[in-house]
Amino acid sequence: MITVSLSKNDVHNGSLILVNRDCPVYAEHCGNRLMPVGDNGKVLIEKSAANVLKKLMRDMNLGEKIIATSGYRSKEKQTKLYENSLTDNGLEFTAKYVALPDHSEHQTGLAVDLALKQRDIDDIRPYFPYTGDCGAFREKATVAGFIERYPEGKEKITGIAHEPWHFRYVGAPHAKIMHEMSVTLEEYHLLMKEFPYGEKPFKFDFDGSTVSISYLAAGSEQTVFETESDVPFSVSGDNMNGYIITKWVG
Repeated sequence: MITVSLSKNDVHNGSLILVNRDCPVYAEHCGNRLMPVGDNGKVLIEKSAANVLKKLMRDMNLGEKIIATSGYRSKEKQTKLYENSLTDNGLEFTAKYVALPDHSEHQTGLAVDLALKQRDIDDIRPYFPYTGDCGAFREKATVAGFIERYPEGKEKITGIAHEPWHFRYVGAPHAKIMHEMSVTLEEYHLLMKEFPYGEKPFKFDFDGSTVSISYLAAGSEQTVFETESDVPFSVSGDNMNGYIITKWVG
């Protein structure tokens, strides 16, 4: 067995952190943790997410068909986007499609807006249908680790209107689990709290392996847990009060 120690700020880091109207961004991702996606190099997202997205686009030969229109945004950029939308589109539209500053996933670097490549692209609501190349991308994205973050019918849970273009990197196998269970990230975190670490874990068969997933509540200053030395694992904070521990036990 090995002992893993986490600091109190680790709860705000990881691919599964929740950012919404109730959970603000704790610390923005920046600097060498970001990587460009797309040809122009202007759209940046978190490194792990960027590598997965670029490989997926390359393997599916979608580089000339789908483009990234928005990725990481600083607080200043999100504030400007929000204020401009208020002026141009009004409060009702803005509340549906533009998150408040410090409550936007784009400030984490884990979110990306995608669009079908065409002459005119809407900056706030890019066109990304459920058919053709975009539909094919959706089928592969969940296996790779991306979810459609704001699905139709879940608006009261996410606080954001249906956004077919907004994808969020949560990593594998979590994206596939969410997709198969038709749950949002908010609902996923509630589900995982039913599987406390060290007790009966949530198990899922993925890519020929059995994955064990558990929730561990954070301590006030430090969180310590033990795990098998020969079992690969990952830890992500939830940006609230705990951690999701994923083990590849198969």
